[in-house]
Amino acid sequence: MKRFISRIPFILLLALLSGCGYNTMQANEEAVIAAWGNVESGYQRRADLVPNLVEVVKGYAKHEADTLKEVTEARAKVGSMQVTRDVLNDPAALNKFQQAQGELSSALSRLMVVVERYPDLKANQNFIDLQKQLEGTENRINVARERYNQSVQVFNTSIRTFPNSVTNSLILHLQRKEAFKAEEGAKTAPKVKF
Repeated sequence: MKRFISRIPFILLLALLSGCGYNTMQANEEAVIAAWGNVESGYQRRADLVPNLVEVVKGYAKHEADTLKEVTEARAKVGSMQVTRDVLNDPAALNKFQQAQGELSSALSRLMVVVERYPDLKANQNFIDLQKQLEGTENRINVARERYNQSVQVFNTSIRTFPNSVTNSLILHLQRKEAFKAEEGAKTAPKVKF
């Protein structure tokens, strides 16, 4: 019986440590980092497809140089941004990254309007294939963003709820992560005119 009583403090310590959330918070932060990697992967896929799309369109729409130039410049701007793991902890850097991606999306939208003017281009199999890949990529990016936001929510909740919040404030000092936000003006539906 004495041996059991002498082990009670050790058993209580183990029980307290198992409920402190240290490992849970670490796992949740790693999930955020992995989800961010998937977002970056989608953006990289899009950036890789854009030059091919531009070259196909160039062959048909030589006098649409301004639009093609905008797409190329937006892609170059996105490609020049060095996105590190630190961007997840810096809301301003994350916002700047999102803004550059938004500019590329906008330029691609203008490119699709140009394409509508060229029936031969719309029928070209290379263009159709690239357009489908780009559409699929945009869908993947959206899904990756949603999953990232879910991971951020789980992580932020885990560092702010008891008893994890105590462990975080005493040991880890993890900061809240920023979720993706809608681009400026995204709340207004685009107007379609015929």
